[in-house]
Amino acid sequence: MLSSELGYPAGGAETAARLEAFLSRPDRVVFVADAGDAVVGWIAVVDRPLLQEEAGAEIEGLVVAAGRRGQGVGAALVGRAEAWAAERGLRIVRVRSRSTRSGAHAFYRSLGYEDVKTSLVFHREL
Repeated sequence: MLSSELGYPAGGAETAARLEAFLSRPDRVVFVADAGDAVVGWIAVVDRPLLQEEAGAEIEGLVVAAGRRGQGVGAALVGRAEAWAAERGLRIVRVRSRSTRSGAHAFYRSLGYEDVKTSLVFHREL
């Protein structure tokens, strides 16, 4: 599974269940890049209304197969996500990226994304 390349391993059945749950809402979408019979990338995007600032789309996940990086796949997926956001009347696309993913940061900056905030993510298992 491509998500394992980001450090999030999951089997086929688990991924299928997650995908079904994610897509069960009309404010979420996944776009896939394929090369014939193989998926080489995907992007998950949500329409995120916010109380504290302007609503926007948020890229929830983007992964391109290691052997296909640097070939325009990621840029095409981001472009499609931006078009989806514009079709919904949204003027902002946000993305959060782990602080250690310097390659991803350079990729987003190359597409015109700007650093606007540094945050911590808190997590508690129930």
